[in-house]
Order: sequence, then C-alpha cells, then structure tokens
Amino acid sequence: MGKVLVIVKVYPKEADVNLEEMAKEIAAALPEGVRIAQTAEEPIAFGLKALKMAIVMPEQSEGGTTIIEEAISSVPSVSQVDVEYVTRMM
Repeated sequence: MGKVLVIVKVYPKEADVNLEEMAKEIAAALPEGVRIAQTAEEPIAFGLKALKMAIVMPEQSEGGTTIIEEAISSVPSVSQVDVEYVTRMM
C-alpha cells in the first residue's frame, strides 16, 4: 500500500501557545499509521505563528484527509487546520 504526504497549516487559538507542545499534542492525537514527518513555524502577523506540518498517512485511508483534520482539530490549543497540499509518495 502506498503513502500520501499531506501538508497542513495549523493555527493556534492564541498567540502565546507553545507550538512545540502543540505539535506533541497533535502527534498524540493522530490515528495509528499516521505520523508527522516534519514541522516548522511560520509567521503569520502581529506575533502570531502557525505550525506547518508534513504528515505521512496510508494511501487507502477511508475519508481521505478528514481523519487528520478531525484529529488535529480535537487538540484544545488548535484554532483551525488548513490542508495546503496532498500528494502520493513513491
């Protein structure tokens, strides 16, 4: 079975949220077989930063990226999740 790379941008609820802690909480919330390959902080405006994440998931996941979006949204410090890019990995 192939893998899919999903790039998401995760916005915190407040500017003072610790993004490293938020990334750990997100990793714990992801379903089995889904992993974070890379994270980076991205400045937005007025001191607010978003967390850009590269997530690897199985290709045949039922519901597509919805399971990832719901898992990330369940983290209390997360305000919004945007899927920016999805591609199949070779």
